[in-house]
Amino acid sequence: MRIAFLMDNLAQIEPVWETTSHIMYECNQRGHTVYFLEPHDVYIRDNTVVARMRNVTVAPGQTMKGYWRALIKTLKKEELVFEAITEMDALFLRKNPPLNYQVMEFLAPIEDQVFMINSISGQIRGNSKLYPLHFPEIIPRTHVSRDPKRLQRIIEKFGGAMVIKPLQRFGGEGILKVTTRDRENLNSLIHFYTRASRPYPEREAVMVQEFLDIAGTEGDVRILMLNGDVLGAMRRVPKTGDFRANVHAGASVLRHEITEAQRLLCERIRGRLLQDGLYFVGIDVIGDKLIEVNCVSPGGIPRINKLNRVKLEERVVDFIEAEVGKRNGR
Repeated sequence: MRIAFLMDNLAQIEPVWETTSHIMYECNQRGHTVYFLEPHDVYIRDNTVVARMRNVTVAPGQTMKGYWRALIKTLKKEELVFEAITEMDALFLRKNPPLNYQVMEFLAPIEDQVFMINSISGQIRGNSKLYPLHFPEIIPRTHVSRDPKRLQRIIEKFGGAMVIKPLQRFGGEGILKVTTRDRENLNSLIHFYTRASRPYPEREAVMVQEFLDIAGTEGDVRILMLNGDVLGAMRRVPKTGDFRANVHAGASVLRHEITEAQRLLCERIRGRLLQDGLYFVGIDVIGDKLIEVNCVSPGGIPRINKLNRVKLEERVVDFIEAEVGKRNGR
């Protein structure tokens, strides 16, 4: 198969802990031809969606570090492959958030001609922190507004701790736990996040969500789902002095067995994910509540592999091979 990965600059990736590098490695090990491109490489030529790509296929059988060194060397060559994207069997869309909407517009007309993980329409729907509102009965109490006074009243009426979340950031960036104990700073933060000095239509909508106490002691659980089924999971525990359970924010990871409540939660969202073409996602769960759906570049495979002595990337590539086979009538 010919498999392309649209993602961020490969030279900036730490391959040992990057989910994308493990999937690329497995594709390479199986003898598939692997291509790499960045968002700015996609363009239109004579009514056809084309991309400047690099063939980053190297000799199989190497360690991950050896494989990555060999792959990076291919980037230093001048040879570029100019291919219609429809010539690919599969296209992984793995660029880190925020979503590049121009690239989505370029790729949308050929979405039914190449197997994309995840689908264009699904990523557009699912990349926002608002996507969990499809499942209101299994998420914490949630409010979204661009009105500072309304947000302040919500927090005051709630009485306990709440979490403020900007809608378009990732990796725990900009997420704050707030209470009414420090009203001056609270008001200042809300005004800052909503950009309250601007006219109302130009302000930023901000999410305010119930803080779940269990998050401070037990952290959250990252569950990877593949084609609607649980692929693997790990618990993420915040570092001392922080409540955020993101690995990027310094959280530690622990082995985790899916609970019955978490399994039922996954069953609850399964149909919607498949309907939206979100085949490979990472969901964040606190207790029995869904916090976030990560569909743009979900991570966690290397750490779950290490904790459980598995190779989840093998199941991901099995799935891709099976789906491409179906499309090709095999």
